[in-house]
Amino acid sequence: MDKFSNHIRNILHGFFLTIGTTIAEPSTILPLIVNHFGGSSMLVGLFAALLRGGAIVVQLFAAFKAQSYPLMLPYLRRVFMIRFLAWFFIGVAIVVLGDDHPNLTLLAIGVGLFIFSFSAGFGAIYFKDILAKIFSHKFRGKSMAYRQFFSGLGGLLSGAMAAVVLESFDAPYSYGYLFMISAFVMGLGYLAFATVDEPVKEEIPPRENSFKKFLDSALALLKRDKDLQVLVTTFLFAYGYLIALPFIILEAKENIQLTGLAIGTLITAQMVGAMLSNIVWGKISGNGLNRLTANIALSLHIIAIILAFNASTLYEYIAIFFLVGAATDGNRIASGNLILILAPPQKRPLYVALQINIVSLGMFFSILGGVILQFSNYTVLYSVTLAMLSLALFMSMKLKDEQN
Repeated sequence: MDKFSNHIRNILHGFFLTIGTTIAEPSTILPLIVNHFGGSSMLVGLFAALLRGGAIVVQLFAAFKAQSYPLMLPYLRRVFMIRFLAWFFIGVAIVVLGDDHPNLTLLAIGVGLFIFSFSAGFGAIYFKDILAKIFSHKFRGKSMAYRQFFSGLGGLLSGAMAAVVLESFDAPYSYGYLFMISAFVMGLGYLAFATVDEPVKEEIPPRENSFKKFLDSALALLKRDKDLQVLVTTFLFAYGYLIALPFIILEAKENIQLTGLAIGTLITAQMVGAMLSNIVWGKISGNGLNRLTANIALSLHIIAIILAFNASTLYEYIAIFFLVGAATDGNRIASGNLILILAPPQKRPLYVALQINIVSLGMFFSILGGVILQFSNYTVLYSVTLAMLSLALFMSMKLKDEQN
């Protein structure tokens, strides 16, 4: 375990993947793309949810199959290829269909985002199981912090690249070019992780005879494991920030002039927040204090939403996206480590799938945000978001770290 070569490949994967996916960041560029083609706030919420949450549909089935795999990497490589093709397809569709067929363009974007996210449902199970096999608990926290630090650096480069492309080409061609270029950048990250040195799993439990029996076992496990209940509830509500996040950029569009440079600056601010915060998250998580990581991260999300109530300048929006970037990475590290600490090796795919399936429902909170905004206003939107995050912070006080 803890091989330096695997550590480097993990970092490279995160670095290049972030450069690629930040091109369609659900809180900045994606809402503007949907808005350009005439999409409503509800469609903005749906597409943001598709990008983040399409994976949950197949998580448990993926875990059912994966629990008997001695090696996950061959299956993960297939997922990488599907995601690359789906992302590139979105860019081609935007360029070819564009403004002449806006409804078809939106449909193509939706299909591409769904395939990209749906395939990740399998990939997440394989990826987390590989991480658990190649890194010890404490080193994994450090490796993921390094990964997210360099992912933040990748986000900075992505923001700069987005600003250049958006300023150099007219919409919608600029959006299409962003997707096509970023697909190849993302592919470099896939190549890096596809070559990790994965050990063969020695203890393989017998698989249930049917998927129904597997689901029954999963439900029974959730009912009896109180720590798992606290964990999934905390991080489900932690996604409450998504109720408001995709729409902050749309309110900013009403309050300030959103040039390509301004959009790139907001993306950069979010990535800087993520990058710099991982210095702190790595230190805290490396000491086994994952609950504290979650407590601080949720507090930062709350502060960001409070700022959004009265934001009216570019600098205030920069601060909001900076805090969101820091908080999001903190929750990601805490959630990822706590579930792998809690799960016994034989049942790891099941624990991971249960967590992701339940927690990832929160990725659809942006749809709720779209409905709220459609029938009310930003004040109501931010108030509901704040209430959800406050509940998550309360629940996070009950999380258990490894030393407990």
